[in-house]
Amino acid sequence: MLKRHIEATLREALSDTPVVLLTGARQTGKSTLVESLAEGGYPARYVTLDDLTTLAAAKQDPAGFVAALAEAGGDLAPVIIDEIQRAPDLFLPIKLSVDRKRNPGRFLLTGSANIMTLPRLADSLAGRMETINLWPLSQGEIAGVKESFIDQLFAPEFKLPARAREGRTELIARVSRGGYPEVLSRGTESRRRAWFSSYITTILQRDVRELSNIEGLTELPRLLTLLAGRTASLLNLADVSRALSIPQTTLKRYLALLEATFIVQPVPVVSESG
Repeated sequence: MLKRHIEATLREALSDTPVVLLTGARQTGKSTLVESLAEGGYPARYVTLDDLTTLAAAKQDPAGFVAALAEAGGDLAPVIIDEIQRAPDLFLPIKLSVDRKRNPGRFLLTGSANIMTLPRLADSLAGRMETINLWPLSQGEIAGVKESFIDQLFAPEFKLPARAREGRTELIARVSRGGYPEVLSRGTESRRRAWFSSYITTILQRDVRELSNIEGLTELPRLLTLLAGRTASLLNLADVSRALSIPQTTLKRYLALLEATFIVQPVPVVSESG
């Protein structure tokens, strides 16, 4: 397992916050990270809602499910619930449990969708939960070093880093590989491309439909292809709407679904005042 820089932040949050939510796209390493915490330093009971039997129990009786977890290891025993977005009704009984005993680190949740965007979310756990995003592996994590460019940039004396020895070809190769752990184990470009193709298909056909409860999402692959071609450029909704021949209201709903599953990440415009 590669060391994740965010682990220190996660441990710090568990030390003073009752509920911690680790979110991020599928296959970024959330389950691996929380399981490693449970094996050392954070002895929590681990349950995953990817298990159909567990998921059925959570959906059928959310309050009883949370109560059973507490009883299994004692009221203050920490619990990890993986893929919490599959049963958003668990949030209300988690809130009630935390309000009764507000000890830090009681629940560590993970989700492959932006929980706050779910229409069926029973409670946001405002003031009780800290949300931490886990992105794919950074280049520093892959190399086993700690990146410090941002810290150096705002240091009293900024020193330009040494010029990279890699050429344009290697830079393009790094970008195309990305940081998904599974992709890094693929030895050829064709095998990495196959993984990404299957990944996108699974997300669009399963996760997005699960969140939206809509069957007719045939335009999503075309939308994603169009957005990929416009990466790092201004997003013109009217232009995209015309290119796909869909209403802007539908386009905005589709974009919200892609954001909720971490497939796209909008960067807000920063304007200079005065």
